[in-house]
Amino acid sequence: MQPFIRHSGQAVPLARSNIDTDVIIRMERCAGVERNSLGPWAFESIRYTPSGTPDPTCVFNQTQFKDASILVAGPNFGCGSSREMAVWALAGMGIRSVIAPSFGPIFHANCFQNGMLPICLPLDIVETLLQPAATGHLVLDIDLPNQTVCSPTGEAFRFDIEPLRKSMLMKGLDEITLSLQHEAAIAAWQQRDRESRPWIYTPGLTFESGGHD
Repeated sequence: MQPFIRHSGQAVPLARSNIDTDVIIRMERCAGVERNSLGPWAFESIRYTPSGTPDPTCVFNQTQFKDASILVAGPNFGCGSSREMAVWALAGMGIRSVIAPSFGPIFHANCFQNGMLPICLPLDIVETLLQPAATGHLVLDIDLPNQTVCSPTGEAFRFDIEPLRKSMLMKGLDEITLSLQHEAAIAAWQQRDRESRPWIYTPGLTFESGGHD
């Protein structure tokens, strides 16, 4: 997983509340498209017209946002069903961080498992970022070690993040790779357990339910 320490990038605005995971990536794309190919299908329902052509009114189709890597969105972003592919689709678009007043809890957790930084800022601050972002010229500097988002005017907005999640992002670790850092200790415990409870590891051993005589 790509570590996240500091990132400077253009912001793309999506000033809508309650963008759910089905809007981010439709279920049929999750089942039929490989992970690395989900980017073009992100926000399909708002990026394309019913005939399948790009909608020129959608910010994601406008040339000034083609290199945007920071998404500034409305409240409750990523709500709805549990769908890790929503994060994959955003990453496929080149998004490294999403800034919003609030997030769907599962989407929020999935971001950390995939190297994406979700940043919660107060609604009034997000609204002040959405306005200049709409011009296509807002570049934000995100500093994870210091937990700040800096605007071109020099304003620094501090955000909160759990210490473990912060450390994992900076090291590029998900929960599996974090656990594997303790592989030697896990193997030592398994060996001790095998010696103290050998019957647990007996090949072919089965347990049958039933009463006692």
